[in-house]
Amino acid sequence: MSFVRPDIIRPPSEHASYYLPLTSGCSNNSCAFCAFSFTTLGIRDLDDVKREIDAMSLYAKSRMWMAGQPDIVYAILRQWDGKRVFLQDGDALVYPYPRLMEALQYLNAKFPALERIASYATPQDILRRSVQELRDLKKQKLGILYMGVESGDDDVLKKIRKNVSHDQMVEAAKKVKASGILLSVTVILGLGGVAGSEKHALETARILTEMDPDYAGALTLTLIPETELYREWESGRFEMITPFDSLRELKTMVEHSTFSNCFFSSMHASNYFSIRGSMPKDKGKILRQLQALLSRRDPNMLRPEFMRGL
Repeated sequence: MSFVRPDIIRPPSEHASYYLPLTSGCSNNSCAFCAFSFTTLGIRDLDDVKREIDAMSLYAKSRMWMAGQPDIVYAILRQWDGKRVFLQDGDALVYPYPRLMEALQYLNAKFPALERIASYATPQDILRRSVQELRDLKKQKLGILYMGVESGDDDVLKKIRKNVSHDQMVEAAKKVKASGILLSVTVILGLGGVAGSEKHALETARILTEMDPDYAGALTLTLIPETELYREWESGRFEMITPFDSLRELKTMVEHSTFSNCFFSSMHASNYFSIRGSMPKDKGKILRQLQALLSRRDPNMLRPEFMRGL
């Protein structure tokens, strides 16, 4: 079966990157809330990856096109500043390690001025790698990994079929930190539903403290039609929290987490209100901001539903 180039799904901070697919879909394609649950993992042939890197290099040097490359390659290249590359898709770190090293070495040979390479990574991907392997990837400019934590509550993790535990995710985070690669994690407000809201928020604060990432972002649960969690909501087995309860969860996570140096934000379009700041320096300011919102409970201060998105 030939490799099908995936749609571009990337962290907001990778908006200026070149999007280079090594995989399509996600190896952990079972999460009950996620669009990747509809996918199967595809592994791209290394020679095909190298041909795209050759096309990138030719265009960068002479603005010439290489036959056989899709139009999207050149649409991205026209906007690219040559500084960063984001490896697609949902968890490119699952790409077989020897081939991953060879791809990064080839990319760096063609673009020696490249500043940083980035990738999504499941905790399982990271746990499969040794700290030394991660350090070797860092030498090839793999500078940041984005990990979806979703929740620190093992009950929630089981319900959403994350296939990894609280402690395993902490272990994965420690491996990334030990390698010197930056770690960015995301958590999802509302994922415990009404019944599990408080425990989800407190356990997520605990896992954020134990992981101590460089970046942490909070998203708000947005149900995707046909996913398992959507069907549970339709049948009444899962009850969504209110917008203000999502802010209460966010406040709990900020209040009960401790970081050594982390940029924490809720800037994603799914959220009802955006906060951002460096922890621990801005913790008090953010808590006052959230408390003011929760005290007033004015819907006009929230992002309207029609402006929320994935």
